[in-house]
Amino acid sequence: MPQPTSTPARSRPAGVIRQQKLAPLAERLRRLGLVSDWDFILHLPLRYEDETKIDPIGMLVPGETAQVQGEVVRSQMTATPRGQQLVAQVRDETGLLALRFIHYYADTQRVLRPGAVVRLFGEPRPAYAGGLEMIHPKIRKPVASDATLPKSLTPVYPLGEGVQQTWLRKRISRALLDMQGMEDPVPEEIRRSLDLPGLRASLEYLHNPPPDADAEALGSRTDPHWRRLKFDELLAQQITLREMRVLALAERAPELREPAAGGLIPAFIASLPFRLTGAQERVWGEIARDLAAGRPMHRLVQGDVGCGKTILAALAALRAVESGRQAAIMAPTGILAEQHFEKLCAWLEPLGIRTAWLTGRQKAAERTAALEAIRSGEAKIIVGTHALIQEGVEFENLAVAIVDEQHRFGVAQRLSLTSSKMKDGLKPHLLMLSATPIPRTLAMSYLADIDVSVVDELPPGRTPVETKLVRLERRDAVVGVLRHTVSEGRQVYWVCPLIEESEALDLTPAVECARDLAARLPDLRIGLLTGAMTAQEKESVMKAFAAGEIHVLVATIVIEVGVDVPNATLMVIEHAERFGLAQLHQLRGRVGRGGAKSACVLLYDDRLSEEGRERLRIIRETTDGFEIARRDLQLRGPGEFLGEQQSGMPILRFADLEEDAALVEAARTAAARMLESHPEAARRHARRWFSARAELLTA
Repeated sequence: MPQPTSTPARSRPAGVIRQQKLAPLAERLRRLGLVSDWDFILHLPLRYEDETKIDPIGMLVPGETAQVQGEVVRSQMTATPRGQQLVAQVRDETGLLALRFIHYYADTQRVLRPGAVVRLFGEPRPAYAGGLEMIHPKIRKPVASDATLPKSLTPVYPLGEGVQQTWLRKRISRALLDMQGMEDPVPEEIRRSLDLPGLRASLEYLHNPPPDADAEALGSRTDPHWRRLKFDELLAQQITLREMRVLALAERAPELREPAAGGLIPAFIASLPFRLTGAQERVWGEIARDLAAGRPMHRLVQGDVGCGKTILAALAALRAVESGRQAAIMAPTGILAEQHFEKLCAWLEPLGIRTAWLTGRQKAAERTAALEAIRSGEAKIIVGTHALIQEGVEFENLAVAIVDEQHRFGVAQRLSLTSSKMKDGLKPHLLMLSATPIPRTLAMSYLADIDVSVVDELPPGRTPVETKLVRLERRDAVVGVLRHTVSEGRQVYWVCPLIEESEALDLTPAVECARDLAARLPDLRIGLLTGAMTAQEKESVMKAFAAGEIHVLVATIVIEVGVDVPNATLMVIEHAERFGLAQLHQLRGRVGRGGAKSACVLLYDDRLSEEGRERLRIIRETTDGFEIARRDLQLRGPGEFLGEQQSGMPILRFADLEEDAALVEAARTAAARMLESHPEAARRHARRWFSARAELLTA
């Protein structure tokens, strides 16, 4: 049977770039977020190239980008160990410049034929054979005179697969022409008061700045035209949030007022073995006013680790129970949920209040009984994990939904806890708690539709935790400190970043660390707690640690939140450079919860990155959660700090919340003025920038 034959492929030089099959252009543009003219207009340059002048070859400076024009005097293929390269020389009346192309298109050699005049843009660098060379310069058509050169800097845009700069520049220029009749949404009096240029002028300037533009101001985005665009973005965000707030206030919620006879709350406060701090009393007053207003409360209570937010959650839940309704508390982990449950049972059972418990790992009979108690209203307060928002959970009359460590939940998860209305058509109140403080500028920008309360006072008796940085090579000395701590009747946390060995990272896993400490300290009881353990195993270990039966608890970050053992006075964090600032602060907050002096030891690898070094310096210098959060925002930016899933709003593309804090304030004021005086223009402006779903903006 004859064998099939194939036609040999045409030979091509090794460095020639092959064309690949691409998705349709519209799909490639969509991936870049480029659909409408407005999308293209907001696709701003990464940088600019100055092609407005021709530089003499003899005046080129190594490392300084330049544009030259001259005659090609030599062009040839050169064999190298890695394949063929295209090399050439170009000459003008002042000197000679070498060119080198390691990768090139098939017609590059034709364009660089000897005798041809070409215009080149690139960065000159010293050549091996002496003189200067450009590697992969951009080749342009020659110009007859300075009059035919561009009159503005050439924009260089972010590109996607198969999208060419030349095509994108033309498409953006067309979009800019089409916007000439577009109104400026910001009233002139607001622009004047903030000394802002017009929108059209700013966009044209940023896409095509003049040759004498301030390169530093453009690069740092401090130019007045950049300032105008940042303001517009912040203004659109503030208008959107205010509109969502109006929608939320239009809904009705139960009016949970203080009973005439005093109710349960005075008895509860009187039963506590401590007095509420001034900050707790102030924040409870803010919550109580919200609950009585008849509109859905949407309040975030933030405060440092150990400031007493759980008491405030209990007070809000009791106000619901006093009114004959239910309250639910949702926590991100089983350990934290169980701790809330045990605290509430101890506090509220003497008052005759039944608290139900619901997790995804309950036995069938136990879960069925809990679901029935929730459905019938017999259970007045319900504590649980994500199980509270799963199918099959029906509240009899939920009036207050409380979400602890709210940043651990997505917007949709928080929303689902309050999405179903009660039998009388009212919507539950929402109270969110967080021990991860949100910087003021971030709260203004992303949480403008939420009322924020701050518990800025720790209960009496809480002692500051001393933080020490120790190199990993001194781990033996830390083990000695651990032994001394236990000998004084105290307990120790030892936190590791991984559970098992990793080939990619040379980190001490929790399992191996526990074995090592057990071998070194045979007279001490070493416990192990990881996320890979079952709920029952975790519960058993934590109860043993809380009871003092375990001297040293080796754990991963599952103990980051919620674990409360006042007798633990030493926290050791191994490979601390691998943890984020918020995690380090939360972990440090696990100690110092009693009256004894406490310490946090950060064991770190000296081969850490500059950012890792900065994180450790910050956590050592301050124990103020709000200052740590502010510095964390500087390091990570809002995209990582909140994430779109957490904020419900698109992450800002242009404005920087730290550097542009004054613009955030100005945008808030202008949003209120525009909605009052120019409501339709305000809404058009917001729709142009943001199309976020309204329901997520109020979550």
